[in-house]
Amino acid sequence: MNRPIRVLIAKVGLDGHDRGAKVIASFLRDAGMEVIYTGLRQTPEMVVNAALQEDVDVIGVSILSGAHMTVFPRILEMMKAKKLDDILLTGGGIIPDSDMKKLQALGCGQLFPPGTDTKVIIAYITQWVEANRNF
Repeated sequence: MNRPIRVLIAKVGLDGHDRGAKVIASFLRDAGMEVIYTGLRQTPEMVVNAALQEDVDVIGVSILSGAHMTVFPRILEMMKAKKLDDILLTGGGIIPDSDMKKLQALGCGQLFPPGTDTKVIIAYITQWVEANRNF
């Protein structure tokens, strides 16, 4: 790869707890990735627009509010409308396994529950980008 993997980390909606997002951002940076953190209280539109402006490879959404079945589908819908088909949408937080499967069926990448080893997340992102992005 000619440049570092670029990852946008986002907190969408009224979810005000961002410690986990900041921890993941730190580990991704330590792994050599370039990380853009959007901050709290973003809308799906703000996240997708930021991903487009920043030319990212990956959008990672951290969600603890229970709104995952609204947030992820809306982000996917907006990504399709803006033809961002080659960007991975992944994330994690408090998401039941059954909902993770539904979201993956819609087009989300792997979703990670709290406590996931950061090495697993780093490996997943790296392998996905190597297999799906050309730069």
